[in-house]
Amino acid sequence: MEKGMILLVEDDGDIREGVRVLLESEGYKVYEAESGSQALEMVDSDTDLIILDIMMPGISGIRTCEEIRKTYNVPILFLTAKARESDKLLGLMAGGDDYLPKPFSYGELLGRVKALLRRYQVYRGKGAGNSEEDSSWLQWKEIRLDLGFNQVWVEDKEVDLSELEYQILRLLMEHPNKIFSAQNIYESVWKEPYFYGSNNTVMVHIRKLRVKIEKDPQEPKRICTVWGKGYRIG
Repeated sequence: MEKGMILLVEDDGDIREGVRVLLESEGYKVYEAESGSQALEMVDSDTDLIILDIMMPGISGIRTCEEIRKTYNVPILFLTAKARESDKLLGLMAGGDDYLPKPFSYGELLGRVKALLRRYQVYRGKGAGNSEEDSSWLQWKEIRLDLGFNQVWVEDKEVDLSELEYQILRLLMEHPNKIFSAQNIYESVWKEPYFYGSNNTVMVHIRKLRVKIEKDPQEPKRICTVWGKGYRIG
């Protein structure tokens, strides 16, 4: 039984074959692309996850991710030989959801894949119904969040959020009087243990969320930073 459709984008044929064999042995359907341009032709609405190498000839993984994000919110797991924190942040800012430096163990890769797919499938599953009775709302000032269909409006204008951005906003809106530390947010949304570097992952997604919902992302009023403590809904 296939568990999901994964697009694997990697120019190294040996790595591609090893990852494909691993994922297919776990029941996933794997499509392969050896370049960013080929990946852009293959990705569609049936794609559940993209594993994307950053350093490829032609269109880089970063650029490929940016192009995919113009149309799709499918989770993207970056693979890269670069392990610097600045490189990780660059990938996340481009729209990536997770980041795995090479060389990596197959066990670690499989764990990341399962976690991303689990969140994405739950996210999409909430939108499967079509009855108004299935929907309930959260409202905070100008922000309205649909709990049933994963939609968000700001000042009556719908904004397109990724799964993780939606989950962060929902967490803050469900507890409007609570200050959430980066660790609180990471463990609640990612549902994984907090580790070194997770703080930057949260910061990047908060920044991306502010760009979409704030009047002035440089002076945020809707998602406020409580210095030394964390974040709260404004």
